[in-house]
Formats: sequence, C-alpha cells, structure tokens
Amino acid sequence: MSRIGKLPVTVPSGVEIAVSEENLVTVKGPKGTLSEQIDQSVKVEMQDGVATISATSESKFANAQHGLARSLVQNMVIGVTEGFSKKLLIKGVGYWAEKQGDTLVMQLGFSHPVEMKDPEGISVEVKSPTELVVSGASKQKVGNYAAVIRAWRKPEPYDGKGILYEGEHVRRKVGKTGK
Repeated sequence: MSRIGKLPVTVPSGVEIAVSEENLVTVKGPKGTLSEQIDQSVKVEMQDGVATISATSESKFANAQHGLARSLVQNMVIGVTEGFSKKLLIKGVGYWAEKQGDTLVMQLGFSHPVEMKDPEGISVEVKSPTELVVSGASKQKVGNYAAVIRAWRKPEPYDGKGILYEGEHVRRKVGKTGK
C-alpha cells in the first residue's frame, strides 16, 4: 500500500469534487475547473469533505497509481484554491521581456524578438524587464509553459546568461586561459 496514497485529501469549503464512473475526477473552485482521468486500478471516494483514494488490487502497478492519483487530486485541489506559480529570471546584457496584451515579447540576443501567446488558463506577469511570473491553476501547465519559456535561452555556464528559475544555481565554468 502506498504511503502517499493512504493520506486523505481534505477539501476546503467552496471546492467541489465530482467522480464519474469512468474515474474522471473533476474539481471546481474559485480559480477554475480542473479534471483528470484516473486509472481504473484506483478508486476515488468522497465522504464528509474528505477525498479518500484506495487501490483496487495489491499489484505493483496499482500501488504506483495509488500514490500518483492522490498527488493528482491534491494538486488539483490546491490549484483551484491557491493556484501555482513559477518565477523566472532573465540574465544577460540586452535581455529583457515585456507584456503586450496577452503576448509575451522577449529580446534574448536573437536578431528578432521572441513572441509567445499565453495559453488558456495560464497568465504571465512581467514584474520587471528581467523577472517573469508564470501562474495558473494547473501545476502541469504552469511548469510546462515555464519550461518552454526557459528553453529559448537556457543558462549557459561561462557567462551565466539566459533564463533561469528563481533559486536555480548555474554552475560556472572557467573560460580559456592565456599562454
């Protein structure tokens, strides 16, 4: 039995969880609605404002799905109440970002600016020309979109330029030495 899966998910007031017969879990809250298809080897039940997840068999696969399903439901509950966010920092001379409507425009050392339209359910806030905050209800979508932004200029080890997550440490390398 999964140690993570055994823990109950407390549902705060204002959040509704609905489970269909095909194990489609839908969570509605103040920040939106999220749904996730849970594997049939796991059963999700709602009782007195607490969601309990249990495995239907004792197989290794069912045990793995047990913990995964609990984490997915917990993340959906947190997402519709508080939301998730990732902070990105832009480092480098001439590197900057700005918001034009729902489009993120970045200058990253290319001959042209990089323009990215915000996906549905995700918002990007430009705190300063070198700080971005990607936020939304879905943890997966927020992390994925932050990774897509970061992929335009990954931090490089010689000058330390690029887009990096807040708190990320770039291991620096020593450059060439003269003779």
